[in-house]
Amino acid sequence: MAFDTFVFILVSGIVLGGLYALMAVGLAVVWTTLDVFNFAHGAFVALGAYVAWQVTQFAPGPQGFVFATLAATIFMFVVGFLLHFCLIKPFERSPNIVLLAVITTLAASSIMESSIQLIWGPREKQIEAAVSGRFEFFGAGIGANDLLALVVALAALAGLALFLRRTSTGRAMRAAAQNREAAELMGFNVAILFAVALGIAAATAALAGAFIGSLRFINPTFGADPLMKALVVVIFGGVANFTSPIYAAFILGIIESFSIYYLGLYWAPAVLFALMIAVLIVKPEGLFGNRQKTL
Repeated sequence: MAFDTFVFILVSGIVLGGLYALMAVGLAVVWTTLDVFNFAHGAFVALGAYVAWQVTQFAPGPQGFVFATLAATIFMFVVGFLLHFCLIKPFERSPNIVLLAVITTLAASSIMESSIQLIWGPREKQIEAAVSGRFEFFGAGIGANDLLALVVALAALAGLALFLRRTSTGRAMRAAAQNREAAELMGFNVAILFAVALGIAAATAALAGAFIGSLRFINPTFGADPLMKALVVVIFGGVANFTSPIYAAFILGIIESFSIYYLGLYWAPAVLFALMIAVLIVKPEGLFGNRQKTL
């Protein structure tokens, strides 16, 4: 393998890792705080991408992409916030909350996918990239839009980490995730905190969806693949702390990039699933996990 090819594959894997980290962190936040798996997460990615695409139709160009990304992120935060009170809260005291959450989030995913198809149709679309051109890096040509996606993903993850650790709302969310009853006794409105967690998950999914939509074509059901990748990342890395799925996302992004080069596009998911199964056998709590989960 030529060195420039190696650099190109490595950088491509890092860019994939950044997008996977955005998707996986949102999924992990919900998993950690609400103790449920959100099967609507892939639909969040798809709906966010379509909202961003719609905005770019009225405001094209780099400024339009920025506005579209912000609009999609804010819109999906509101959607996620409100969906908590429809999907999770009515059943939170039920002994079968996990099963009920699976059913309700799957139903929400189906409704959102069908709504996308009704509003925007089944044809594939692509969001106009924020920037064009390529950069030469050790002889490898790297797309400027790819690098922008990585930078924005890292900035968003850093901002979310600061929010969780430095703000009163973020610390309250962490407290509720660790011990809901104690948080309620301290006077925290746990229902609002959980709704914020689902809103954050939807917002990060929308941000990832907007950049995915600028790198590839999107369709109403394309969220299934991001959901699968986010699930693999979360299981592979664990949810011991905020950084666990981030580390796992970059590792799996790089592995997938090299797997595509050596084995082909259709074998890469099999490699990721094989690694996930191997980690579950050796360390069920995840590669960077432990028995105690927390934000």
